[in-house]
Amino acid sequence: MLKRILAIALSIVVIIAGLFIATKLLEPKYMSGILEGAMIQEYYDDPTEHSVVFIGDCELYENISPVYLWENYGITSYIRGSAQQLIWQSYYLAEETIKIEHPDIIVFNVLSMKYNEPQNEAYNRMTLDGMRWSTSKIASIRASMTEDEHFIDYVFPLLRYHSRWSDLSADDVEYLFDRDKVSFNGYYMRVDVKAAEDVPEGKPLADYEFGDNAYYYLNKLTWLCKENDVKLILVKAPTLYPYWYDEWDQQIEDYAIKNDLSYINFLDYQDDIGIDWSEDTYDGGLHLNLSGAEKLSEYFGSILSEDYKVPDLRDDESLQTYWKEVEDRYYREIDRQTTNLKLYGTVHEPEE
Repeated sequence: MLKRILAIALSIVVIIAGLFIATKLLEPKYMSGILEGAMIQEYYDDPTEHSVVFIGDCELYENISPVYLWENYGITSYIRGSAQQLIWQSYYLAEETIKIEHPDIIVFNVLSMKYNEPQNEAYNRMTLDGMRWSTSKIASIRASMTEDEHFIDYVFPLLRYHSRWSDLSADDVEYLFDRDKVSFNGYYMRVDVKAAEDVPEGKPLADYEFGDNAYYYLNKLTWLCKENDVKLILVKAPTLYPYWYDEWDQQIEDYAIKNDLSYINFLDYQDDIGIDWSEDTYDGGLHLNLSGAEKLSEYFGSILSEDYKVPDLRDDESLQTYWKEVEDRYYREIDRQTTNLKLYGTVHEPEE
């Protein structure tokens, strides 16, 4: 009888271990190509706390450099960003962040107010799969799912990714359990240049009003920060496309005034920032490259330091070791991308 029980128990362990390994093997690794899917998970590896936490889409994680803020202002920061991050996802990331630490400031990029309903499973996955399980993740999944998605597929990713067997690559084996860091405290770096030329004007919309669902979560984010004594700053990144309509801008201005919030539309300060659209973007004005991101970080860092009194912590020895490691990776990546540009005309290594 004992042998039978042990055999059954061993079989169960083997099955569970097999399912675990199969899940790890089949889930996307985001170590090449679309790196953005790996960034949400990286936050949990940072042992330090942050004076400023950025939440939002690519208009933050490609346009602000936490390393620059640290080196020049002593500001500790992290960007909890992901591709097409929707406002309810930003809210639940902020909720989770405040449970983990207590930042002085949360910065939210307002472009996602244009979305009032769930959009796309692939983008959902790039935000939600990387979150640790918590009530915040559960609520974010439920708020984000499209009609074709199922909650059980998030609980057991193997149900969703079982068909990836034919698409497995060397990355899936190499990064089965451990993955490289692809960001620098949430910043996605590009050093290449593609000038902004012939950027289209925005097409007229039938309705410029942000939706009720978007406002619902903006209200929740506002009250979350106020209830936890966290300063909320609304920003619009200085990018040329997607187009930011004057009617949208006015709604955010009105909301900020009504709720006693700060709102900075960096599009209005491009000259002060020093952005040169022939040099400071890598994709024709959608996102800033390293040069542009450091210019914006210089400008915003001064505001955070002088106007919001975010402390300079560069003398804190408990932080220096961590930031030295991030800085070293940052400059190695600059060298790697710069070298690749010279050799191959792209920041990426050629495929073998």
